[in-house]
Amino acid sequence: MKKLIGLIAAPFTPMNDQGELALEQIEKLVRLYEKNEVNGAFICGTTGEGVSLSLEEKKQVIEQWGKVKSDKVKALFMLGGTSLKEMQELAVYARAHGLDGISILCPYYFKPASTEQLVDFCKQIADTVPELPFYYYHIPALTGGHFSMLDFLKLADERIPNLAGIKYTHPNIMEFHACTRYKNGKYDILWGTDEGLLSGLAIGAKGAVGSTYNYAAPLYNQVIKAFEKGDLKRAENLQFKAVQMVELLMKYGGTGAGKAFMKLIGLDCGWFRPPISSLTEVQVEALKEELKELGFFEFCSQI
Repeated sequence: MKKLIGLIAAPFTPMNDQGELALEQIEKLVRLYEKNEVNGAFICGTTGEGVSLSLEEKKQVIEQWGKVKSDKVKALFMLGGTSLKEMQELAVYARAHGLDGISILCPYYFKPASTEQLVDFCKQIADTVPELPFYYYHIPALTGGHFSMLDFLKLADERIPNLAGIKYTHPNIMEFHACTRYKNGKYDILWGTDEGLLSGLAIGAKGAVGSTYNYAAPLYNQVIKAFEKGDLKRAENLQFKAVQMVELLMKYGGTGAGKAFMKLIGLDCGWFRPPISSLTEVQVEALKEELKELGFFEFCSQI
C-alpha cells in the first residue's frame, strides 16, 4: 500500500451557528489543502469531533467527503472506537463513497485486556473492507489504550492483511522509531505531534497528521524542506515558531481554540460541540493580536 507522505490534516468538522453540520464547507477545506500542499485528511478524529457525532452525521460527512475529495488529497475516515457493529457499517459506507482508508481508536469504555484482544478487535473491522487501507489510531492519553505499538505490529502483521500503519499520537519517541523500522519500514507510521514535527522527521517520520496543519501548513512545509536540505538551524527556528503558536492554542483553550484559528484565516467552521468550550468574541480578538505579534499571518495557510 502506498504510504502517506508530508502533511495530513486532521480536519475540523464544520458546524453552523446552531451547532449542526455545515457540509458545504468541506469542499472549501479540500481546496484549502490543495492550495497549501496538504496531501490528505484524517477525517472525524479528535479534531473532527468524531466522538461527538451521531451515526447519521458521520455518514453525511463521509458522503460529502466522497463527493468533493480530489486525487491530491487522500481522505481517510476515523470510524470510532466503541461499537463494533457501527464501525463495520461505517467502513462499508466509506468504501461505497470512495474514501481512501479507514481507522479506529482503541475501545475506550470496555477496553481490551491485552494487545492480542486489541488486534482481534481491529481485525473484525479491517476484514469488513479488505480493499481499504486500515490504520490504528494510537492516542492513549485520550483512550487509555496504553499498548505497545511494536507488539501490535508484530501481531497484526500476520492477522490483518490490509493493515497500512498507525497514526501515532504519543510522546514515546523510542517506540515510534522502532515502529518505523519494523520489517524494514513496511508500515506507514504517521507522526501525530505537530509541535514536535522536527523530532519526528529526525527519527524517520515521512508523513504527519495534525490539527494545526489546517491553518499553518506553509510553516510546517518549510520545516520539512529545511530538514530535507540539511539546514537544521533553519528547521529548528521554524519549528520553534510552531511551538509558540501551539502555546497560544493551549493558552486559549486547546482543542476548543482550533476553530478560532480557522475563522482568523477566513474559513468559518463554526464552534465545537459541548462539552468542549468555545472562545468569546473578546478572546478571539485577543488571540488575533497575539498571533499578529508572532507573525502568524505571514506563515498561515492561504484561502
